[in-house]
Amino acid sequence: MPPSPATATESGPPIEVRNLTMAYGNYVVMRELNFAIQRGEIFIIMGGSGCGKSTLLRHLIGLEEPAQGEIFHHGESFTCADQQGRNALLRRLGVMYQAGALWSSMTLAENVAMPLEQYTDLSPSQIRSNVACKLALVGLSGFEDFYPYQISGGMNKRAGIARAMALDPEVLFLDEPSAGLDPVSAARLDELILELRNQLKTTVVIVTHELASIFAIATNSVFLDSETKTLGAMGNPAELRDGSPDPNVRKFLNRGKTTV
Repeated sequence: MPPSPATATESGPPIEVRNLTMAYGNYVVMRELNFAIQRGEIFIIMGGSGCGKSTLLRHLIGLEEPAQGEIFHHGESFTCADQQGRNALLRRLGVMYQAGALWSSMTLAENVAMPLEQYTDLSPSQIRSNVACKLALVGLSGFEDFYPYQISGGMNKRAGIARAMALDPEVLFLDEPSAGLDPVSAARLDELILELRNQLKTTVVIVTHELASIFAIATNSVFLDSETKTLGAMGNPAELRDGSPDPNVRKFLNRGKTTV
């Protein structure tokens, strides 16, 4: 069976960012970011369009390299690790990309099974059992043989989460999970994220600008300020909305309301 969060070595916060600067050539996206994500949090990376939210997520999972600074996973430097060390740390993560990124030519069961086939020694019957469990966990029991084009957008999002959960990750990254969903489907997805955190004790990191989701599920957050190109605030979004001294933070979190 894949390692479970409960049996993993506890050696520091799941994710810690130290003096991180993100840049493309001479263009600086964000500079000198410092924050830590604690176990069991639903941690929101928020900010306006183009501020670098998804870029930060790609740095956290190793798809992009820092211009300077370091990222630590469970107390170990992910930035400085060799490829073998990185691979070991990456096995403890799960990622759902914004568009779901399911293989359209594969059924939902085949999509979820792929990580298990590639990274475990489970037998075919054990893989089938694990796949059925993960799809049931996200409310898709009975849809194993459906293809992504045969189900709704919200169901595709849930299937993407099931695949991201295939290896029982300690940290689950979700990139704009509510994007393109109607309010009812988005609310159901928020409920699913809460259930996963509560039942599996998974740490969840979410990139989003959707206020309804932010206030419904977040326990902690960082606000990326596109004007100053650095971290504008960190904390519980509801508390930041009502009490942040930064006007840009209050403006973002009080969209549609009069702020002072």
